[in-house]
Amino acid sequence: MHFQHSDSIWRDFPELAAGALHVEGVRSNVSVADAVARFQAIASTALATHPEGELVEIQAWRRTFGRMGLKPTQYRCASEALLRRFRKEGDLPSIHPLIDLCNAVSLAFAIPIAVFDLSRVSGDLEVTRARGDELYETFSGETEHPEPGEVIFRDAKGRAHARRWTNRQSGHSAIRPQTTSALVVAEALHETATADIAELMAALEQAIGSAFDIRPTSALLSPTSPRFAIVADAKASHAERL
Repeated sequence: MHFQHSDSIWRDFPELAAGALHVEGVRSNVSVADAVARFQAIASTALATHPEGELVEIQAWRRTFGRMGLKPTQYRCASEALLRRFRKEGDLPSIHPLIDLCNAVSLAFAIPIAVFDLSRVSGDLEVTRARGDELYETFSGETEHPEPGEVIFRDAKGRAHARRWTNRQSGHSAIRPQTTSALVVAEALHETATADIAELMAALEQAIGSAFDIRPTSALLSPTSPRFAIVADAKASHAERL
């Protein structure tokens, strides 16, 4: 199984920086409270001087959404939506240890992070342009079809696991209490995105490894090394150079 961005995505968004991480051995009975608090404190400090809409990471995604024909204040990237809620409410609800960690890291870096239950993904997963016939399942169980040309996460069976790129994930592959294997993807487009994605992935790998007592595998993706191979035991996961 592979995760990758299509050639057209790298061509149309050359500023993209991305990282992928495979977690094997996910459990729902671990505590991540200390790590979450630490990452949330970083976000609180950033929001104390600038609202989320002024952060360079968020501004880059707003420009990208505009290029895709989407109203940036109607369709927000996942990290902006999280930061907005965190600023207003002062906290985020606890969902699952892995999700709580990823949400907290997303807040700290202002970078959207997607998390997929790999048992619910069929074959390879690719960030690409939609044909329009893909199936997308909302969290309420309704079925939608992405617009032709929309950027989605599509698997080998034509299921869309995220719509409008980093706007909204599908309920079909959401992390559940019984999830054991997950794929985590972080993407950014601002000027220092490459360095920031590398720092984010290192922080996330350390936090996940400590919380779940496992060794996740990760890779930084680029046009020259675009594929992340995922194997069952996670020991041989690696980025492949094409």
